[in-house]
Amino acid sequence: MDKFLMCPPDYFGIEYEINPWMRLSNQADLTLARKQWQELYRVLTTELGASVELLKPVKGLPDLVFTANAGYVQGDPVSSTGQALFVSSSFKHKERQGETPFFDAWFQSHGYQVRKLGPDCIFEGAGDALPLGETIFAGYRHRSEICSHQELGDITGRRVLSLELADPRFYHLDTCFCPLDDKTALYFPPAFDTYARKVLSESVPDLVAVSEPSAHRFACNAVVLPGNVVTNTGCADLAKPLAERGYNLRMVELSEFMKSGGSAKCLTLRL
Repeated sequence: MDKFLMCPPDYFGIEYEINPWMRLSNQADLTLARKQWQELYRVLTTELGASVELLKPVKGLPDLVFTANAGYVQGDPVSSTGQALFVSSSFKHKERQGETPFFDAWFQSHGYQVRKLGPDCIFEGAGDALPLGETIFAGYRHRSEICSHQELGDITGRRVLSLELADPRFYHLDTCFCPLDDKTALYFPPAFDTYARKVLSESVPDLVAVSEPSAHRFACNAVVLPGNVVTNTGCADLAKPLAERGYNLRMVELSEFMKSGGSAKCLTLRL
């Protein structure tokens, strides 16, 4: 069963500006945001059969709802296949640094070994580190630093390939790159520098480029389950290429979270 960590948006809001999508003048409708979050939760659990754990919201931490940034998760504490690791994030912006103790405490209490990267090296978890097969693709420049990649590889025992992000609107890797399986991934080419595009083309057998309109609806910020890909609305042109690869496209309106620079993937952390 696919398992995720989510956090209800009880205290969600746009209280600062730390990415190009966030504007204090463009506030989220909090009632609508709750309805959209609840619909995403319903689709994942009731329609698609996923299991979702809930982190308790904390007043004063409006972005705690974006659990994907908590850290990098590897292994399952209820499995006998190996140790469950949680590599904790070191947030770039002070506005989000208060989230870390709450994420760390949750993972420690649920049987994960919590690991920290070295001091003074910024790393923003599954926002910038995504596994495809046995390789971790890791983004850097806007929010995570490349110095985190070597240490992440040492801790996880996996190869880490670094990808430089070129467009600040796609400030985390999970806004422009989405592994579907061991050989296939969605991506938005203009979000990467030339060398990163070369790395991707040489390392991912089946790269599916998303259109610019869909990219700006965060098509790549998707939740992937067996045979299904859950995205924000406005990504209908993905239906055909996904169907050709055995996936059904399921869209959920997440307009209020887009105002803060997040979508379906940002609101979930795969466990």
